[in-house]
Amino acid sequence: MEANPQSPGAPEKPTADAVEARMKIAVRDIGIPPRPTILSQIEQEAAKDEPDFIHLARLLSQDVGLSAGIIKVANSPFFSFGKKIPTIQEALLVLGLKLVVNTVAGLALRQTFKHVPSMERFWDASAATAETSAMLVRQIGGDLGLRPEDAHTFALFRDCGIPMLMIPFPEYRDILTRANQEASQPFTAIEDKAIGLNHAQVGAELAEDWLLQRDTCLAIRHHHDRAALDGEGDLSLRARRLVAIAQLAEYLIQQRTAQSQTSEWSKLGGACLACLGLQEDDLPALAEACLPAAA
Repeated sequence: MEANPQSPGAPEKPTADAVEARMKIAVRDIGIPPRPTILSQIEQEAAKDEPDFIHLARLLSQDVGLSAGIIKVANSPFFSFGKKIPTIQEALLVLGLKLVVNTVAGLALRQTFKHVPSMERFWDASAATAETSAMLVRQIGGDLGLRPEDAHTFALFRDCGIPMLMIPFPEYRDILTRANQEASQPFTAIEDKAIGLNHAQVGAELAEDWLLQRDTCLAIRHHHDRAALDGEGDLSLRARRLVAIAQLAEYLIQQRTAQSQTSEWSKLGGACLACLGLQEDDLPALAEACLPAAA
């Protein structure tokens, strides 16, 4: 149907750029946490031709939470080689600088929102999804064009907009419940209708401010967008696969544990499998290979 011409004197419809500009202002008004200084310090050292691992270990050891978290990751079945890693220096050698930077970013994210109450289950679920995502990339291998550590980082940051929206919107937990149960509309549509913002938008803003890779930021922004996952639009195949891997990881965990159930796989699952070149019949073997430690 053809739209009616705008009547004389009526206010002009805002352009897409104007809407986006207002949205960015609204997101900024919430307050995006600044990028942790430790990330910049580690990246500066890692960028040198000959990084000083002793200096890096000292930097990380200044924060007991970060150093303990890195050692825990180094000893996880997803990244270790079956050898007990007791020190931060050895953890650096096992993980490598790129994965250390990604791990610190994820740990710093959790510390940034430690004031948000009753979020332990959320962070645990994010960590399990991240670890399973990394395992899936390793297991599927082939031509995905993804590294396990990048899938791990994306999954950690995928829902970082959720704690950002908890404080300014006390009703947000109820909104999340409705969105998780919604069987047809996009998850983010429920948020948009309720508060005019959604966690994918604000999460992408945080990821951009924290200088995550462009594909990671775009994947965060569109991780509930079925059309983007289907390849409609400018989202790169790599970004789409980041979304698909994390969604598959979450689904496999939900199937195994029967916890944190959502309706997302019924809406996005087919597109995820197509994006990854998988069939439904492939899932039991993937679950067996990738879930024991996470579950």
